[in-house]
Amino acid sequence: MTMFTIAGSPHLHGDDSTKKIMYGVVIAMIPAMLVSIYYFDFNAIRVLLLAILSSLFFEWVIQKYLIKGPVTITDGSALVTGILLAFNVPTNLPGWMVIVGALVAIGMAKLSFGGLGKNIFNPALVARVFLLISFPVEMTSWPKPMPVTEGLFADVITGPTPLGVLKEGLRAGDSISKLQSELPGYVDYLIGQMGGSMGEISAIALILGGIYMLWKKIITWEIPVSILVTVFVFSGILWMVNPEKYIDPVFHLLTGGLLLGAIFMATDMVTSPMTRGGQLLFGFGIGLLTILIRIWGAYPEGVSFAILLMNSAVPLINKGFKPRRFGVKPGVQLGS
Repeated sequence: MTMFTIAGSPHLHGDDSTKKIMYGVVIAMIPAMLVSIYYFDFNAIRVLLLAILSSLFFEWVIQKYLIKGPVTITDGSALVTGILLAFNVPTNLPGWMVIVGALVAIGMAKLSFGGLGKNIFNPALVARVFLLISFPVEMTSWPKPMPVTEGLFADVITGPTPLGVLKEGLRAGDSISKLQSELPGYVDYLIGQMGGSMGEISAIALILGGIYMLWKKIITWEIPVSILVTVFVFSGILWMVNPEKYIDPVFHLLTGGLLLGAIFMATDMVTSPMTRGGQLLFGFGIGLLTILIRIWGAYPEGVSFAILLMNSAVPLINKGFKPRRFGVKPGVQLGS
């Protein structure tokens, strides 16, 4: 009897392999890594190494001694999770917290569901939210970017992110016109001259990574574009209604973790819908939830929560956007 093995999604036919896709994502993240190292020097390297090595170690030890199944640390998925975890935390985060985050990402969010292809939620985002809830002070202490030309190993100076400045200023009753003078310029957002998580500071670096993945067909345009367009449209409507209470949509696109989430995490093939229509709805939901949380929520940022919430809706989206089977007429039920 011929036996067939059915693996977890995604099910793709082509020359690509899991390893090839994962290492393609790693290549796409190199520009953001280099920018982070330039602005945060040794601390960025420290967090990167800790996150990567911890993720690889926990995947190896859990698969070898707890699951007692195949060890897959060479497929690149744990490496990608480690880098994304590093990208989602401040570079001054204590090392033991980075290690705890890696354990949560690999042990709880990935392997407890059965490993790559079976996890419901993006592992790096689960770890980020866990750390944010468990260690809110450390996870919201943002080092100011200091180029290495200003002195390697210089004392770390912390400050709020642009979204944090906006949120606190509006709570205090300040107008957007007044807050604009306290915020970095749009060129700073593009090159990375602003506070934030390690991997989210440079819009140009993230966009370059996204273009590379689109070129290599690692991702498709539907999810990132639908997220960014939704954020732009809804924040733009609010801005036109009251520009002294709501900031312009370009600010929302370039600050915080929106580009990082839209390009590198929402596009995860395992935790995103399979069909084009489902992906567009998925991206719309992420964009809408992000704006709702940023403007009316308790946190300045909402991308991580938005992606995880929409991850939970993916099975329902896939059920509602099933592709029509070959040979079946529209509107005809099978068996009728």
